Amino acid sequence: MRHCFYKPLGALALALGAAGLVLPVLPTTPFVLLAAWFFARSSEQWHQRLLASQMFGPMIRNWEERRCISLRAKRVGIVSMLLAGGASIAFALSNPWARLATALLMAVGAATLASIPTCPDEPGGCVSKPTADG
Repeated sequence: MRHCFYKPLGALALALGAAGLVLPVLPTTPFVLLAAWFFARSSEQWHQRLLASQMFGPMIRNWEERRCISLRAKRVGIVSMLLAGGASIAFALSNPWARLATALLMAVGAATLASIPTCPDEPGGCVSKPTADG
C-alpha cells in the first residue's frame, strides 16, 4: 500500500524540485528532500539513485544523517528568493497588497531556511572537527 501511495508522491516532489532548478520562485531543496523521504519508504532503488546523484546526494545525506543543510544551499536559496521575489515586486506586481504578500512570503521562506541548522565545516558538509578530547 505504501509503495502505491508514496512512490507517485516522490515522483511529483522530485519533478517540482527539478522545476525549481530553472524557476527561481520554486524551491528545489525542500522538494528533493521530500522526494527522498517518500522514496525511502516506497522504493529503495529510487532512494539510492537520489543518494548517488552528484547534485542532490550530498544534500540528502546531510539531511538524513545530521538534519542540517549546507551554508551554500542556504545562501543560494536566500539569494534566489531575493532576486526572483525582488524582481516580481519591482517589475511584475502593481498591486500594493500583492507586493506586501510577496515580501511577507519571502521573509517567511528566508526565516525558515535560516532556522534550519547549518552543517559545520564547509565544503565537506556535516563533518565535524576532532575535539581536544578525542
